Amino acid sequence: MMLDGDNVRHGLNRDLGFTDEDRVENIRRVAEVSRLLTDAGLITLVSFISPFRSERRMARDMLPEGEFLEVFVDAPLEVCEQRDPKGLYKKARAGELPNFTGIGSSYEPPEAPELHLRSDQASPDALAQQVIALLEARGML
Repeated sequence: MMLDGDNVRHGLNRDLGFTDEDRVENIRRVAEVSRLLTDAGLITLVSFISPFRSERRMARDMLPEGEFLEVFVDAPLEVCEQRDPKGLYKKARAGELPNFTGIGSSYEPPEAPELHLRSDQASPDALAQQVIALLEARGML
């Protein structure tokens, strides 16, 4: 199952904004849903900007040992701004999107992710293969 920031914010989390408090609640809710899906035997890919280490730690603690794999998809801010398909960075720079991660709100990079993917240095297919290899190495596939 795939949980993505966009699809979850249109339903389950539509009442949340982008303040630090709302971001914390966003991740808490998604972690709860992920736990339920994992309990049902599904591999759940949670694709979110999770700016705070404490919330990522909370999500990890909700799942049984070894069930949470943190994959840090990393790119320099300037690369993110160049890719910006929705024009969100441009709006954030213009002051139209307050609390935008990396511009008006801080981001705490992971300290020890199970996998660190440099999306500015490899193709999406090569990065996906690294995720698959990690899942296979952990006996999850």
